Amino acid sequence: MHQPASEEARTPATRTDLMHRRRSAEFMDDPAASPAELDRALWFIRLINRRLGGSAALLRHLKHWSRDWSPGQTITLLDVATGSADLPLAAHRWARRRGFDLRITGIDIHPTTLDLARRHLEESGDEAARAAITLEQGDALAIESRFGAGSFDYVHAGLFLHHLDEPQIVAALRAMRSVARRGILWNDLVRSRLGHTVIRLMTLPCDRMVRHDAVVSVEAGFTRDEALDLARQAGIDDARYAWNLFTHRFTIAADGAATEASTGAPHA
Repeated sequence: MHQPASEEARTPATRTDLMHRRRSAEFMDDPAASPAELDRALWFIRLINRRLGGSAALLRHLKHWSRDWSPGQTITLLDVATGSADLPLAAHRWARRRGFDLRITGIDIHPTTLDLARRHLEESGDEAARAAITLEQGDALAIESRFGAGSFDYVHAGLFLHHLDEPQIVAALRAMRSVARRGILWNDLVRSRLGHTVIRLMTLPCDRMVRHDAVVSVEAGFTRDEALDLARQAGIDDARYAWNLFTHRFTIAADGAATEASTGAPHA
């Protein structure tokens, strides 16, 4: 799905470059990526999600949404570009402790990533989570045609949309809003000089895939205005933006189903 970057595009950004969003191909998106390197990269993402707010952001929004849930009620969640399914696992455990039946479908386009996700779930030893989480190969840009409008209660995309160009991001957000009956969550990276410096230092001991992909991910991150503008282009006029200064993560959330205007459907 992602186009390979030229050698010039792989060159680390300068301070001036960070004023503008710059997308480069990530090594982990390569269908021929080494399974061993990919496994280490997914481990690093799990670490980042645990320590720097990715998991906490999803659970915080589930807590907000759960005010309208009933004990024992079945709730469905689609996790777009699920990686190693660490966020579905965290979400299911959170919901189970509170008496909710959260059923999660995780999709990813990369077959090796899905194999590693299945292994991660198996190694968790959590049989209840394995029964509640379904992993499927699928394209994030095709979720509307694959699943249909209103097919899940909630749709989440974490650390994924920065892999895409702006028109693809708008299309993905529009599809997420269509597929969700009750709410969507976009969970991603803030682009900043501080974040760029910190991630370089954090990944110095890591292998080349982690070092490269972590840095270009920050370079492809978003300012507040950029993220909100993309949401508006997707017809999400009720987007709520929040960010964390210390983790350099942000979320955009919206409640409710898509309107006719946001899906592009004609007015009655």
